[in-house]
Amino acid sequence: MKAVYLIIPLAPLLGAILAGFAGRAIGRAGAHWVTILGVAVSFFCSLLVFQDVQAGHTFNGTVYTWMQSGGLNMEVGFLIDPLTAVMMIVVTFVSLMVHIYTIGYMAEDPGYQRFFSYISLFTFSMLMLVMSNNFLQLFFGWEAVGLVSYLLIGFWYTRPTAIYANLKAFLVNRVGDFGFLLGIGLIAAYAGSLDYATVFGKSKELATLTEAVTGWPVITAACIGLFIGAMGKSAQFPLHVWLPDSMEGPTPISALIHAATMVTAGIFMVSRMSPLFELSETALSFVIVIGAITALFMALIAIVQTDIKRVVAYSTLSQLGYMTTALGASAYSVAIFHLMTHAFFKAVLFLGAGSVIIAMHHEQDMRRMGGLKKYMPITYLTVLIGALANAGFPPFAGFFSKDSIIEAVQLSQVPGAGFAYLSILAAVFVGGFYSFRLVFFAFHGEERFRHAGAHHGDHGEHGHGHHAEPHESPKVVTVPLILLAIPAVCAGWLIGPMLYGNWFGDAIYIAPAHHGLAHMEEEFHGVIPMVLHGLTSLPFWLALAGAATAWFLYIVRPELPAVIKQKFSFIANILEKKYGFDEFNEWFFAGGARLVGRGLWKGGDQALIDGVAVNGSARAVGWIAGMVRLFQTGHIYQYAFSMIIGVFVLLTLWFNRV
Repeated sequence: MKAVYLIIPLAPLLGAILAGFAGRAIGRAGAHWVTILGVAVSFFCSLLVFQDVQAGHTFNGTVYTWMQSGGLNMEVGFLIDPLTAVMMIVVTFVSLMVHIYTIGYMAEDPGYQRFFSYISLFTFSMLMLVMSNNFLQLFFGWEAVGLVSYLLIGFWYTRPTAIYANLKAFLVNRVGDFGFLLGIGLIAAYAGSLDYATVFGKSKELATLTEAVTGWPVITAACIGLFIGAMGKSAQFPLHVWLPDSMEGPTPISALIHAATMVTAGIFMVSRMSPLFELSETALSFVIVIGAITALFMALIAIVQTDIKRVVAYSTLSQLGYMTTALGASAYSVAIFHLMTHAFFKAVLFLGAGSVIIAMHHEQDMRRMGGLKKYMPITYLTVLIGALANAGFPPFAGFFSKDSIIEAVQLSQVPGAGFAYLSILAAVFVGGFYSFRLVFFAFHGEERFRHAGAHHGDHGEHGHGHHAEPHESPKVVTVPLILLAIPAVCAGWLIGPMLYGNWFGDAIYIAPAHHGLAHMEEEFHGVIPMVLHGLTSLPFWLALAGAATAWFLYIVRPELPAVIKQKFSFIANILEKKYGFDEFNEWFFAGGARLVGRGLWKGGDQALIDGVAVNGSARAVGWIAGMVRLFQTGHIYQYAFSMIIGVFVLLTLWFNRV
């Protein structure tokens, strides 16, 4: 199987190279065929690996040794276990659907070949991350997905907003990566290895050590450092600010980044590091509180967004908060389960939003939509499925994973779990509201696109404007939507074996003290009983109340949202300004950097370097030359007088020495 392991990441890489370097030679059709074929091969090989892992076969070995330094082996290696197998299938399947969808969505774009090259390279980077068996390869994949996301978010590089967005994403992720590097550095320094198995084997020893300078427990410092990296990559508060702006990229990459790849890297990484996190209650408490804040407060922003893609983007932030909260509650398998279900229904929502944007001739403002249900029945049905799953209605996929997260947090004894439980419960209501606000606002009610100027927004993805009836998207767009909607409905039915049958085996470690999942296993009696119980649970009624509120405000009384916004303008302004994080970052970090830069320019460059080092040395040479010139007159009597004075000075110094 080792050859198959190699094929999985290398097939998308080969497609990316061919589309990128030979794009003109192979043409547009050639570019999408080589990349789709590469990802398809990777997906089918992932299925083979999944079956092999199900049969009990795992792999942990080195593929290539890059170098050895001070006892550290820097290698490329693969760790194939149930956790890796799940991630490979999710990444490759969603990526394959996005590749196919892109044929229709980017059909008129001049950067067609370049885009296919980028998304295939993105898939390779994510696969290298999830398949790694050591911290060096993990960091390579971590940075590679960050680099390619920078290229994809700024794909339309002639637009200033796209350039701003990709720079913002790059810089915010560097903040997280600084903590990530510190965490890896502490592990390498105290464990003496970058190999997962070796480090995990020394985890209990690491738990007894303290950092020499600060006196902090090494395991806590390392875990918090690693999680700060996850906060950047998985867009957790306060490092979440880059993700909504990443909507400046084409819709297919929004789906790929937000559904199955980059933003889930942090969730996967913390789950993989469970043997370390389980030894630090401080780190778990930090994780659960950050996740709860993200889940609730990002969901609140979604209720005031009018850009259809940004509603889904803030939904992604909230769902990532749910996953992070589960990690803090030691429910790692639940977090991965929600990662999987979320990948499907969020990809449906993003690609469905893209289908609407195509139908509306690249209009993204929901205030210029409405009544699209009869024009786009397939898109409407798939988006409705995505909304039901996102809100957590049974028996859709999101219900099983979200309900399990809520129960795991309720049973958790980690400090901060009470706050987290109340926050994610409140987020259930908000999630039901914003999910169905999107459905009702875009697909029901008045056909607002018929109003004058409806297609002349200045924020359309391709800048097109047409007056025409909306229409259902071509099959190359709708077929991936349908294929993704199927697991958005039924992926949750896997909950029993994945959560309660020790399905992940040794891939995930939970300390005996954190027994919440074990208690949940005792209460679990099958999928159908869970669905029936869910119909009587508080989360279901909260989600239903949220959906009903959206129906009342946007169908029954569509004039009320404007009235409510006016009466609660203070709160609405806070949410529309996204709590002021962008303004604060602009003032404090960007403004501070400009202030420091101006000081360095004035004081360092102009005064010190130019004024002293460059111009100062020139002036000193000029002054010395002017003084020497006084003695170089060409008159013999002046030279003789100078010699006498010189002899007198030398004699004086000599006699004083004696």
